[in-house]
Amino acid sequence: MKILLINPPNCGRSIPEERFGITSIKQIFRGEPLALETLAGNLDTHEVAILDLKVEPENLDATLIDFQPDLVGVTAVTCEANTACHIARRVKACTSARVVVGGIHASSDPEFFNRPEIDFVVVGIGKASFRELVDALAARQRPSIPGVACTCPGQALQFVPRKFSALDLVEAKSPRYDLVKANRHHYTLLGLPLGFVSSAFGCPYDCNFCCIANQSGGKYLACSIQSVIRDIQLLGEVPFIRMVDANTFGNPTHARLLCQGLREAGIKKDFFGDVRSDTVVRHPELLREWREAGLRTVVIGFEEITDAGLSAMNKANGVAENREAIRILRELGITIVGDFIVSPDYDHADFDNLLGFLAENPIDLPIFTVMTPLPGTALHRAMKDQILNHDLDYYTLSNAVLPTRLEEGEFYRRYAELFHLTHPKAKI
Repeated sequence: MKILLINPPNCGRSIPEERFGITSIKQIFRGEPLALETLAGNLDTHEVAILDLKVEPENLDATLIDFQPDLVGVTAVTCEANTACHIARRVKACTSARVVVGGIHASSDPEFFNRPEIDFVVVGIGKASFRELVDALAARQRPSIPGVACTCPGQALQFVPRKFSALDLVEAKSPRYDLVKANRHHYTLLGLPLGFVSSAFGCPYDCNFCCIANQSGGKYLACSIQSVIRDIQLLGEVPFIRMVDANTFGNPTHARLLCQGLREAGIKKDFFGDVRSDTVVRHPELLREWREAGLRTVVIGFEEITDAGLSAMNKANGVAENREAIRILRELGITIVGDFIVSPDYDHADFDNLLGFLAENPIDLPIFTVMTPLPGTALHRAMKDQILNHDLDYYTLSNAVLPTRLEEGEFYRRYAELFHLTHPKAKI
């Protein structure tokens, strides 16, 4: 079969920009479509191409006409869901291909894609299940695959949930990095060449705003040390490796073994991973080992600056741990990218308190998102009746889709001020 895998273009919309002319959030990186490279790695015996519309936004129709795929797969996060449907309609207009949609939004809200222009929805990790679907279609069989839904517009989507395990990682098959070789120079972080590698899927925690649990049915699946090292080596001379895991250090024992494996393999790269503050506090020696092996930057979801706020999010850590983690990481010389969630319910005092926390606890690159009830999360289930904006184009984590306590324009002015006053000075 001829299979085309498509990464949607940049397509989220911005209320602060559209209504108030505020353009404070700048893109600091553009990453490769690792999810599609991973799917492609398990599609040997088939002709596979990847179209990254974030790099080539005008090439959809031309690629469809030239390649004439039998099957098209589209991935999408929530703010790309509407665009994924548009892409599916263009596929149907230009070809006779069947269309499959997967990714985090399909895993969180599969019913959204139960539409005439879409034939199948892959729910959760799709490396194994997508291959099973391809094999069934190639054999002209009616697919009946756990984790894959056949669409039936007008009726409720029916499918058997997949019980995810290490077998779904299909570790013997590496990502097809070669399929985006022509675009490699576009994948950068602050101008530095950047490569993506996965070392784990899912997360062992259950924060109420996070949709990661839907990816693997709530499980945390760590990749083998050998496969992670292989994938890093496949990226060749790329100097900066982003570990695109929800929690690179979710299993400290596995993280330590991976660190040892990197050193034994003689790999000299700069690494960028995700870690929780409580992991830093409980295992500072692990972070020290990783620093010696090349860890330069970590992302930490601090989210809130009060214990009550953290508890409301079902975070399993506290403010004291957050402060201590910042101290430890600064002592180790590891750059901190800190995520904070701004509630639409913030008033002026809340914004002032957040700025005060950052003045007392310096973070190299604070990132501020607006609390967004993403479909498929506990937060969405709890707040769905309060949502004012249901257009998923605005679910970029930088728009308030809930009512704001402050007048809307003032809320976005204070939100933009957070970026202005905490301009990063450190290198990633």
